[in-house]
Amino acid sequence: MTTAPERTADLYPTRGATEVMTPRQDPVVWSEPGAPGPMSQEDIRGYDRDGFLAIDQLITPDEVAKYRAELDRLTSDPLIRADERSIVEPKSQDVRTVFEVHKISEVFADLVRDPRVVGRARQILGSDVYVHQSRINVKPGFGASGFYWHSDFETWHAEDGLPNMRTVSVSIALTENHDTNGGLMIMPGSHRTFLGCAGATPKDNYKKSLQMQDAGTPSDEALTDFAGRHGIKLFTGKAGSATWFDCNCLHGSGDNITPFPRSNVFIVFNSVENEAVEPFAAPMRRPEFIGARDFTPVK
Repeated sequence: MTTAPERTADLYPTRGATEVMTPRQDPVVWSEPGAPGPMSQEDIRGYDRDGFLAIDQLITPDEVAKYRAELDRLTSDPLIRADERSIVEPKSQDVRTVFEVHKISEVFADLVRDPRVVGRARQILGSDVYVHQSRINVKPGFGASGFYWHSDFETWHAEDGLPNMRTVSVSIALTENHDTNGGLMIMPGSHRTFLGCAGATPKDNYKKSLQMQDAGTPSDEALTDFAGRHGIKLFTGKAGSATWFDCNCLHGSGDNITPFPRSNVFIVFNSVENEAVEPFAAPMRRPEFIGARDFTPVK
């Protein structure tokens, strides 16, 4: 007689009949105090408190130019545009996002391996890390759409099967982030509470959600409550600046109706001790270019 494999405990229920708030069950910073790495202890304490860390200049202007040129090359390549890893704007049909850029491009693979980048991920997560997701985002001027309020972990838990909050993202600006061109907004401290959303996950939900999120979005009432308690921080900065943020931060961005484009490279690092299992609230896994199943550590 064979027995079914043991199911990983679901610490963060979501996609049920109603919204559910669950206090965070995991640390924010997993490394021991004083662990070596690029971040100061003041940075670590701020990240633990707020759920994010903004850096005025992570990469140099020359590096920005190199990564911008590579972004332009990828988004203008007809073969890349035709690839399933490319997502286009619903209205303009311009390329909005290209996923798995660390596998498509050696230039972005080098960025993932850069000690300034992967070193901070290891320091926050207290272990070796692998890339759960990478992408370039393009927000050209005059109408590029934004991303509605959400917690990335809610999606990665429900649809990719990440068991614990041991994941960190970095958004590196390749154009200037003004306060008017659809920049990243985060509710500081929201990472301490998991907001389980109401409603089941449709089959192949990713095909719709990558253009406009629906399943996994909080209610207006919950967002009003969170914003009242935590406030909203808008991130601005020159090209080359970066924002590190916890997987459970409530965040979003507005449409860009200005003439000023906004582009960034986005890398998600997950601990090798937090490998994805089967989805907790979806009928099937998302494709591996969105939620990796290759858990090889970044070297």
